[in-house]
Amino acid sequence: MNTYRVEAYREGPWWMVAIPELDGLTQARSFGEVDVMARDYIAVWLDLPPDSFDVTVSVRSVGPVTDIEATISAVEWQRTEAARLSAEATANAADLAKRLADEHVSVRDIGRIMGLSYQRAHQLVHA
Repeated sequence: MNTYRVEAYREGPWWMVAIPELDGLTQARSFGEVDVMARDYIAVWLDLPPDSFDVTVSVRSVGPVTDIEATISAVEWQRTEAARLSAEATANAADLAKRLADEHVSVRDIGRIMGLSYQRAHQLVHA
């Protein structure tokens, strides 16, 4: 299945929808319509059913904001890294809680030492 690259950018109240492979340009009222308008344009231009190809949409610019795709990529990486660090912190906390419990420290005291509720300390000790 062919995939067509679509670039969207704002021009006044409209989203301009560029299809570079066809040297095509159409417009949409909202970003939610970009995919539909691109598919309609491609389907009419190539005389194909709209579901016979894929489109990938990227946002080129919105006014002076041009670093949209790079910023989205950075945010996605940061979210992935945050999830990894969170999982690592949870594993380290569970390890500490278990080591303290092995030394006969009460779950209530483990919670106080680690700044956690009794319930959370209990979860970590028994994880």
